[in-house]
Amino acid sequence: MLESYIPIMLILAISILFAVVNVKFSSLLGPSRPNKEKLSTYESGVEPVGTAHDRFSVKFYMVAVLFILFDIEIVFLYPWAVSFLNLDQVRMVYSFISVMVFIVVLLVGYIYILKKGALKWD
Repeated sequence: MLESYIPIMLILAISILFAVVNVKFSSLLGPSRPNKEKLSTYESGVEPVGTAHDRFSVKFYMVAVLFILFDIEIVFLYPWAVSFLNLDQVRMVYSFISVMVFIVVLLVGYIYILKKGALKWD
């Protein structure tokens, strides 16, 4: 039973060793000319203000979570759109109704988020 895992463990060990060796070789062989400008913090060409440990508003996290939520749900529509025209008539109607229900649920969720003010920055 355990013999079947030996190739997997071997590949895992080789890949970890390969990664470590590449990182070490790049730091040893690569150019390294640090100076004050290269070691400074870079924030889109603007001088950094404050420390990196400042607290962010919860609004940033809410917008990020909502973006991921709606983005992932919209990705589910791509396979449906690709296979929609290959369906027969009965399945096409059922599929269309199912996707319309899915979009209505998304729309209700979006309206709820707007009413709660989750996307307002004030």
